[in-house]
Amino acid sequence: MDEAAPTREWGFLVDVLISVDMEGVAGIATRQQANPGGRDYPIARALMTAEANAAVAGAFDGGATSVVVNDSHASMDNLLGEQLDPRAEYVVGDPKPLDMMQEVTPQTGVVLLVGYHAGAADPGGVLAHTYSGVFADVRLNGRSIGEAELNALMAADVGVPVGLVTGDDVICAVAEKAFPGVVTVAVKTALGRTAARSKHPVAARQAITAGAERAVAAAASGAIQPIPVPSELAIEVELRLNGAAELAAKVPGTERTGTSSVRYQAGNPRTAMDVLIVWSVLTRQYLNLSN
Repeated sequence: MDEAAPTREWGFLVDVLISVDMEGVAGIATRQQANPGGRDYPIARALMTAEANAAVAGAFDGGATSVVVNDSHASMDNLLGEQLDPRAEYVVGDPKPLDMMQEVTPQTGVVLLVGYHAGAADPGGVLAHTYSGVFADVRLNGRSIGEAELNALMAADVGVPVGLVTGDDVICAVAEKAFPGVVTVAVKTALGRTAARSKHPVAARQAITAGAERAVAAAASGAIQPIPVPSELAIEVELRLNGAAELAAKVPGTERTGTSSVRYQAGNPRTAMDVLIVWSVLTRQYLNLSN
C-alpha cells in the first residue's frame, strides 16, 4: 500500500526548483554533444542554459516568487552562469546532498524537470540512461524507472509535486502516465538512442516558457499534487559489467541478486538515491581497475 502524500496548504506564492539536465534539450542527440570532451559540448552548454532561462521566465510568469536552478547533468557544472536569468539563483557542482533534487524543501511549491530523458531500460529514448551509463537497468519494487520518477519521489517525500517535464517524446509519455496533471513539453521526437527530430531551439524555448507558466499556476492553485511514496522501496540495478556487482555488494545492506545485479531495501527515496550513487561510483572504480 502506498503512503499518502504529505498534506500542505496551497496559496498563490510559489517557490520553484528547476532541475535541468542536458540529454533532453532541443538540438542534442549525440554523445559527443553531452560529454565535456565533445566537439559540440560548448554549444550544448549554451542550449541547456537557454532552456533553463526559458523555464525561469515561465515560472515567474506563472506566479513564482523565487526560482533556483539546479545543474543536474553529469558533473553538474555545465550551466553558463553569466548567461542565466539574473532573477534566479543556481546550484553548481557535485556531489551534493540531494543530487538532482538539491534545494527541494517542504517550502518548495513545485519542481520543474527540464531537459530530461528516458531510463536505461527504455529501447528508444534519446541518450536514455538512469543516473549512470554503468546501469543497464534500474528497478524500483520490480519496475524499471528513470531519473524523473525517482526524483519525483524525492520531491514527494517532502510534499512537493512535479509540475513540468521537458525532453523527447518518450520521457514526456512516461511523465504523463506517472505524474497526474503534469505539463509536458516534447522538444524533440526520438528516432533512436542517438538521433532525433528536434524543434528549432527558439521554438522549443517558447514552448518551455509557456509550459512552465501553466505548471506553476497549476501548482499555485493546488491542481497538481505530489505522487504517492510507496511504503517499501526496493531498489535494484542490473550492472553492465558482471564483476562490478562484487564491489557494489560491499555496500552494507546490499544483497547480490544475480551475476550482475544487486538490491537494497531503502527506507526513503533519498536513501535509495544515495545507494544508487555509491553503486555507480564503485562500478566506475571497477572499470578503472580493469583497464
